[in-house]
Amino acid sequence: MANESAKAELASMIDEFQQQMRVLGEMQQKRAQLMATGYALQKRVTVVVNADGTVIETRLDPDLEDLPLPELGKAITEAAQAAATELAHKSSELLSPIQERRGRMPKMSDLIEGMPDLTERIPEPIPASTAPPNSPERQATEPAMNFTDVEELDDITPGRIRADDW
Repeated sequence: MANESAKAELASMIDEFQQQMRVLGEMQQKRAQLMATGYALQKRVTVVVNADGTVIETRLDPDLEDLPLPELGKAITEAAQAAATELAHKSSELLSPIQERRGRMPKMSDLIEGMPDLTERIPEPIPASTAPPNSPERQATEPAMNFTDVEELDDITPGRIRADDW
């Protein structure tokens, strides 16, 4: 009878998996259509991104023509980052039903006695920095490029032949 119970549980898991794959396909279709909009300078700068975070439109209010370029660049960056934040929120919202379903499914460690729960070992994602290139934040976290396995060579001028090369 235990064998029948195991078969029924396995059949239920296969059905749940198939249903989850159908839902995942639907979610991918919906995700592909996602867009998000970010604003800066009281909505005078607008940036729209697609589901992959690619900028698909940038709109600037005509009254910004006298704004210094560094300030305009900063505003565009701010709007793009706001759009990316909004996209992350929309994506998370869209995928939450799948995450909930996944949480209800048994883990391999629940099905196989003695199997460790490997999900505990998955590291948490590290948020990407929004600091600009060459900023102090990026320089503090970038690894130094110190090479220790380098050969020291004599000063050799290209095209110059040395007497000891003979």
